[in-house]
Amino acid sequence: MSEGDGEVCVEAGELIEVFKALGNPARLQIMQWLKDPDAHFGAYEPIADRRTVGVCVTHIQAKSGLAQSTVSSYMSTLERAGLVRLTRVGKWTHYRRDEERLAQVARAMDTTI
Repeated sequence: MSEGDGEVCVEAGELIEVFKALGNPARLQIMQWLKDPDAHFGAYEPIADRRTVGVCVTHIQAKSGLAQSTVSSYMSTLERAGLVRLTRVGKWTHYRRDEERLAQVARAMDTTI
């Protein structure tokens, strides 16, 4: 990301990585679930506050029905694209959406595309 006039800009290459990450239906579904974690993961006992820390990767895996290795790979892809943030709570890994980054991507799409 570069800065110009005090605003963070998303480079074209970064947009491509975002589109690649969201081009997978399962990753897109996970991002939709993470938008409202209480509604989508309410059946799972939270290890930490879902709104501030995120959703435990084991809960994402259980809800998706995908293999643990697949979910880990998908979450790494979303993290590399800057769409989610990882937080560790003890031995547990939690993910939440990076809403600031998503807003930057939306602004970049508005001015680029």
